[in-house]
Amino acid sequence: MTAQLPVLVVLTPLIAAPLCVLTSSRRFSYLIALIATCVTFAFAMMLVGRVLAHGPIRYEMGGWAPPYGIEYLIDYLSGFMIVIVSGAAAIVLIYAPRSLDDEIPLERHTLFFSCYLLCAAGLLGICMTGDLFNVFVFLEISSLSSYAMISLGKDRRALLASLQYLIMGTVGATFLLIGIGLLYQMTGTLNMSDISGRLPAEVKPRTMQVAFAFISVGLCIKMAVFPVHTWLPNAYTFAPSVVTSFLAATSTKVSVYALIRLIYGIVAPQFETLAMPLANELTLLALLGIFAASIAAVFQENVKQLLAYSSIAQIGYMLLGVGLANQDGVTAAVVHLFNHAVIKGALFMVVGCFALRLGSVRLDDWRGAGQTMPLTSLAWVVGGLSLVGVPLTVGFVSKWLLLTSSLESERWIVAVPMLGSSLLAVIYVWKVVEVLYFSSPSKAVRRSREAPLSMLIPTYLLIGCCILFGCWTDYTAGLAGLAAAFLLEGAQ
Repeated sequence: MTAQLPVLVVLTPLIAAPLCVLTSSRRFSYLIALIATCVTFAFAMMLVGRVLAHGPIRYEMGGWAPPYGIEYLIDYLSGFMIVIVSGAAAIVLIYAPRSLDDEIPLERHTLFFSCYLLCAAGLLGICMTGDLFNVFVFLEISSLSSYAMISLGKDRRALLASLQYLIMGTVGATFLLIGIGLLYQMTGTLNMSDISGRLPAEVKPRTMQVAFAFISVGLCIKMAVFPVHTWLPNAYTFAPSVVTSFLAATSTKVSVYALIRLIYGIVAPQFETLAMPLANELTLLALLGIFAASIAAVFQENVKQLLAYSSIAQIGYMLLGVGLANQDGVTAAVVHLFNHAVIKGALFMVVGCFALRLGSVRLDDWRGAGQTMPLTSLAWVVGGLSLVGVPLTVGFVSKWLLLTSSLESERWIVAVPMLGSSLLAVIYVWKVVEVLYFSSPSKAVRRSREAPLSMLIPTYLLIGCCILFGCWTDYTAGLAGLAAAFLLEGAQ
């Protein structure tokens, strides 16, 4: 079975998804989904273990060798990503039952579990496939299921948020498909390794530049890069808390992965920095996004919306690492990708705990909740410190790596604003802490009680990861360093 692990990682949730719809039992469909995600996570860990022991794995679908057949490539970066996606899928689903009962009608639970598994399968497929058109197919599978899950929110504005995401997502997917078509027209293949080998080394054809521009814009929309981020705040705000927790931990991160794979896996980095100076554009967009989104977060009264704008800012940090165009910068971007997935997954789960007990995600309704929900409030504090980048947390690790890599490459213009932007994170994180601990509780808050253990345990599992991987960096930074070295050496 170990030889089939690459395909089993995608097939397990993909096969389980229709089973959830076919069964009429909500509890049975949840059990199917939970088993599928936990088994997928186990397969992913086994697969990463094999990659670390024996090097990158190539799996030929149906025994057809590339470029004629579809190839799965599991290297250090894709292995890192499937652990993030499958781990988040399993932990959020353990957390889910009480939150789902409160936010989604019971008759729609089987539909939710099916869409959830389809979304996970699509994201995992993007991370593992070595075929460029397959990236588009899996991206659409994950996107379509995301639209459906967002629309399940109990607020009627969830439908509008889902529609807005659908429109923007369709534009992004169209740009991506046009770029893929142009690459195929020029090289006659869709296999990413084969495309890289067929691109001319000296001559920079205009078709290549146009194709890369289309793909970059399409992925930036999916990543919610400023200023094409407009779909994300409402999608995160009005979706059910479980959906927001999962998407915040995985969806935009996988799009960042796809951009990194495109830049450093298909096209030589020299092409980006010389013929098409992507590094400068990415750096500019990243800095604008960090400041604009962080300032917007400061003024939000809806905590979900606050975290949504914070996510847009954190995507900017990842782009900074990619834009540095060196091994240290890519390592920092990949580490922050993992760290931000852990932080934001945890914080949105904390918001879901407050939403269950207080019936609101607005700051005014959380006043004094630190007295009646001390464990949930403490989880916010630890997660917030990680988001700010306090030492001994995961946020500090990735920001330190970004800072040192920018200084070593003499990009002072990046280092100084990056430090300043962390002060904005302090403001909007402290804003919530002040409401929780230094405000008089209302009658509704006094009547509330602590969140159930079924939600607190998985929440604290992620909160614990914020501390664990902030102190023990060998796994995350080590694996990210291997991934960056593999990509930059052109080992594909």
